[in-house]
Amino acid sequence: MKRLQYIVILLFSFSVMAQNDIKLHNLQCEMLTNPLGIDVLQPRLSWQIITDVSEVEQKTYQILVASSAEKLKNNNADLWDSGKVSSNASMNITYSGKKLDSKDEAYWKVKVWTNKGETQWSETAHWSMGILTYADWKSTRWIGYNQLFPGDSVSQFSKLSARYIRKQIDVKKQVKNAKVYIMGMGLYELYINGEKIGNHVLAPVPTDYTKNVKYNVFDVTSQLKKGENVLGTILGNGRFFAMRQEYKPYKIKSFGFPKMALQLDIEYENGTTETIKTDETWKFTPNGPIRSNNEYDGEVYDARNEIHNWNTNNFDDSNWLNLTWVEEPGGFPEAQMTPNMKVMDEVTPISITATKTGSYILDMGQNMVGWLQLKVKGNRGDTITMKFAESLKEDGSLYIANLRDARVTDQYILKGEGEEIWEPKFVYHGFRFVEISGFKYKPSLGNFLGKVVYDDIETIGTFECSNPTMNQIFKNAFWGIRGNYKGMPIDCPQRNERQPWLGDRTTGAYGESFLFDNQTLYAKWLDDIKFSQTLDGGIPDVAPAFWRYYGDGVTWQGAYIKVADMLYNQFADENVIKNHYPYMKKWMDYMEANYLKNDLMTKDKYGDWCVPPESLEIIRSQDPTRLTNGEVLSSAFYYHLLQIMKKFAHIINATEVDIAHYDDLSERLKMAFNKKYLNKNNTYANNTVTANVLPLAFGMVPEELKAKVFDNMVHEVEVTKQGHVSTGVVGIQFLMRTLTENGRGDLAYKLASNKTYPSWGYMVENGATTIWELWNGNTADPEMNSQNHVMLLGDLLVWYYENMAGIKSNPEMPGFKQIIMKPDFNAGLSYVNASYESIHGTIKSHWKKTKNKLIWDITIPANTSALVYLPTTNVSKVKINKKQLDKNSENYKTEEDRLVLELKSGTYSININ
Repeated sequence: MKRLQYIVILLFSFSVMAQNDIKLHNLQCEMLTNPLGIDVLQPRLSWQIITDVSEVEQKTYQILVASSAEKLKNNNADLWDSGKVSSNASMNITYSGKKLDSKDEAYWKVKVWTNKGETQWSETAHWSMGILTYADWKSTRWIGYNQLFPGDSVSQFSKLSARYIRKQIDVKKQVKNAKVYIMGMGLYELYINGEKIGNHVLAPVPTDYTKNVKYNVFDVTSQLKKGENVLGTILGNGRFFAMRQEYKPYKIKSFGFPKMALQLDIEYENGTTETIKTDETWKFTPNGPIRSNNEYDGEVYDARNEIHNWNTNNFDDSNWLNLTWVEEPGGFPEAQMTPNMKVMDEVTPISITATKTGSYILDMGQNMVGWLQLKVKGNRGDTITMKFAESLKEDGSLYIANLRDARVTDQYILKGEGEEIWEPKFVYHGFRFVEISGFKYKPSLGNFLGKVVYDDIETIGTFECSNPTMNQIFKNAFWGIRGNYKGMPIDCPQRNERQPWLGDRTTGAYGESFLFDNQTLYAKWLDDIKFSQTLDGGIPDVAPAFWRYYGDGVTWQGAYIKVADMLYNQFADENVIKNHYPYMKKWMDYMEANYLKNDLMTKDKYGDWCVPPESLEIIRSQDPTRLTNGEVLSSAFYYHLLQIMKKFAHIINATEVDIAHYDDLSERLKMAFNKKYLNKNNTYANNTVTANVLPLAFGMVPEELKAKVFDNMVHEVEVTKQGHVSTGVVGIQFLMRTLTENGRGDLAYKLASNKTYPSWGYMVENGATTIWELWNGNTADPEMNSQNHVMLLGDLLVWYYENMAGIKSNPEMPGFKQIIMKPDFNAGLSYVNASYESIHGTIKSHWKKTKNKLIWDITIPANTSALVYLPTTNVSKVKINKKQLDKNSENYKTEEDRLVLELKSGTYSININ
């Protein structure tokens, strides 16, 4: 009996220890933390298991969802009790409880049982539903004022002052809860009683407003008080009142004057409710301090026009105008399921230099995206002008030729009241250098501070290695990627473009996902692409289609499918496939019907964009030996997309008809491709690296010829091009991985670490702190040489993580449920130290090798496993956590020249002599 009691006590002790050592963390709903106002009827719930205990596997989970925090605390799951579910899944568990209506609240928690014991209940998480039907919005009027005022201009260089809007309301009772739902086009800032609501900037995220309009939701319970309150809004122009008006209307899309719709829902302590809505009683003035705000041209702020207390109840608005009811934008109201932008970082300038003209050149030390905060003293009416550029000319003045007609200038007009601090609200710039003029004294570095602005998403990846050039390239990529996240992935942040080109992110999004938690951003972007699709299936080159470019092609438009594949592989997001498969198939069918001739895809628009040209001064090569036939590009890429579509069809259980069609067309296309373009000397087409790397990467080369084609491609890279890049945007997406996975990681390393033209290292050697648009971006014609573009990264970042660090998600177990850790230890690096915050938790890979020894420290998150490839077949040389690897263990196997370990979660130190 005593022995039985002892066992019971011991088991209980182990259970308590497990509860203390295994915790639940990072509860998310639709990949967001405690989101307000979502419009997914059956949202997906996720959590991470955090523990120092090794080999932890979830066996069972239970989710409780309640309509109030109090009910959840008492385990009264009146919305959903999942019961105990036998599953190791901790990601994207679909809510399967009671139907949720507009504005409903849901509080939830989770508990899991693992092979090492059960956890305690998690902390409470929360989501609320948004406005789910058009009828719920219908009585909320859109308000605006479709008229120009003095100083405004509808022209090539559009100017429109910001609209300052206010509404005084009487809150007669004590407030229990209050939420505001706002659609402010193009950009807005919201205030209640003088307090800015939220820490976001440049909200909401941009869309094609004729197709869909995003609303934001905020809990404003603490801002409202009993009695008189004032709602205030500033409306900026954004992409709604476009940067170029009555200029190239066949190309540039504009949507009209700024407008807004808002609901404020108040629940009082006595249980009654009230809804405040926008109507024609709201008042505004166009005569505030923001005289102009244009994303291309900058912001003009006249502090003499500041309106004190305009957004409080201590203000007389009798001279303000009444807003009018205006036409809706046309797009359906949708919850914004991705974060707004925010000031995410600050940059202190490194130098300030006087010019001969009396101005000053400020050097931030880093090409950045955002704006400059100004501190200044002066007289009323003094004007400080700040003009932005990425680089300088030889004489030390700003180099602005590559900005085209973007004026990129902010102006601040002083009110003359001591030290004045200002920064813009509705514009951003891409810049390293700023020309400052208008100071009546010599400014110091302390007068300026750079504000880095991009989407409020986490940095989830780090990488460092033994090669300083590769480290700087990584840093440049980091700065370039985050600077070009603007509620959509744009191509560049500085000139009169800033468009979400599809072709820039076909593979780029994949590499970016190792650095940033970009899943909601790219899920939103897929919706942008879907909404831009024509009725017959065509997809534009730019989405949202702010520029009406519907050129048809495969390598650009294929980003629709490739980005969905990335979201599935990296984040285990099946919903993007389910939601977009019909539209992807529609586009594939459209291309087949219109451009498939003799089983080859004949339509291509841009070629292998931006191959290194024959002259450093030109943009586009005219040398036919450097250019790859468009039919080669589109046919190979279309074949690749057919394979992905087949994979998607299996995932969503599409019809066998779809799968059979993909198989049939793939075989026909591959046969026609090889018949026409595979030469007798085992090269493709005109033997460019791109013409060879695509069929190699996509599995189109006959198996018996694969080694010969690869060797010929290697000869082109290694001998003909002397170990340098010769591909453009298309070929560079597959070059690094194809070289490495076919045994030439050393050659990929040479490309990655080169310092001479053309290479990423050449950019670094010539002072770049981001990635250029062109391999010859320091010498090319200024018509097209952005110094902050990410398209030429290709698969470099993927290669950094998957092939150098050994952090790769097993395609058969997406979302890093199983990690493939297979670094190329012999490529040329002597150490790599990388980390990645996967959806399951932190993955680490830190290896260092000497002539006779390899030390590799790895971390595998709880509830996952890893296939770990060791560069030896000799078991006796391997120690794990200082213990000799057991030759009789079932946890390893031999593959070619490597031992492959299957390890469960935990931290391991592997030594190989």
